[in-house]
Amino acid sequence: MTLRTTLRRPALFAVAASALALTVAACATPTPYGPMQPGRAGGYAEQRLEVNRFRVAFAGNSVTSREQVEMSLLLRAAELTVQEGFDWFATVERATDRDTRYVGGRDPFYDPYYRGWNPYWRFYRGGSWSRFDPYWNDINVRQIDRFEATSEIVMGRGPKPAGDPNAFDARDVIANIAPRVTR
Repeated sequence: MTLRTTLRRPALFAVAASALALTVAACATPTPYGPMQPGRAGGYAEQRLEVNRFRVAFAGNSVTSREQVEMSLLLRAAELTVQEGFDWFATVERATDRDTRYVGGRDPFYDPYYRGWNPYWRFYRGGSWSRFDPYWNDINVRQIDRFEATSEIVMGRGPKPAGDPNAFDARDVIANIAPRVTR
């Protein structure tokens, strides 16, 4: 093996590790704003209840924040209002649900019972040396949250009702929120 080949291996390893890291990072992105589709986690959906009343929902994936889910819901309600030919909408009911699950597991690189790499460290315990490390049996637990926001909206024409904190001008909502929502 030449010196030239020896210097290339660490560089190739670094490139491969970087490519793997970028691939994994690309998978962990918030739910993009768009309609719910089969095989894709999240998006918006709506259901007409009356001529001027809809139920609107937006579901995010495990890396979409609650704020992003709620902003996407308001944006969809505003876009739907303009699409239907109305000027304002009011939320009659609004709720955000949180789905929490816990995922646990051992770290395969440091678990002494894993069939892969296993260091041969020894620990002094009870008057003798032992390979057993009491800290290796720890389980890593991760909390994963998913948010889904739903709202029932009523749409109207003309200026929005004055003094109603649940009424929104649809075009103002689109202008203010659309740049902040992940597309």
